[in-house]
Amino acid sequence: MSIPRLLDHVVIAGPDLASVIDWFAERTGVVAAPGGAHPTGTANALVALTVDGRRGPQYIELIGPDPDRAQPALPTTFGIDTLTEPRVQAYAVHPSDIDATVATARAGGYDPGDVSDLSRRTPDGILLEWRLTRGENHRNDVPFLIDWGHTAQPGLSDIPTIELVSFVRVEPDPAALTGILSAHGLGDGVAEVVEGEVASYRLTLRRADGSSVEL
Repeated sequence: MSIPRLLDHVVIAGPDLASVIDWFAERTGVVAAPGGAHPTGTANALVALTVDGRRGPQYIELIGPDPDRAQPALPTTFGIDTLTEPRVQAYAVHPSDIDATVATARAGGYDPGDVSDLSRRTPDGILLEWRLTRGENHRNDVPFLIDWGHTAQPGLSDIPTIELVSFVRVEPDPAALTGILSAHGLGDGVAEVVEGEVASYRLTLRRADGSSVEL
């Protein structure tokens, strides 16, 4: 089983949120719960992850354009404006000290970006606030860092669950990415990088009937 020790959540993005939710349900049997809208013009739905029989705080974020966004253009977050179908696009890790991790990564030659504030409201009006990094050139192969502060992580809320079997990053030439991940000083807290023909993420989940599905 390959699961990043500091995994916070896995991001599955698409050009239409309702279609992403349907796509995920068809493959897993789990219908994601509505999350809320972001100031970035996106909206999400959530599924909590169980690992070794324990629920959360890890979760899956299904994200797409907010249908009620002010601007008609598709948001660029997670490359949504370039996608034609749902895809595992990114992941977040939660280090014990986000500012120290940023400093360590910069000293090691990689800039995760400044730590900035973000928020959204849940469907029942509760404001969630967190801090995160945007990443160098918004790279999706490197995890972004997140700090929930006093906000409870969404994976612990009353939402549907599915079992996480493994999560890895596939790279034709793993060395460069491995070096960047090592610069963060997080050890096995980030996704394992394995060699493969096409750069992508490999997310394996276990359905309620015991069968596995790879997304």
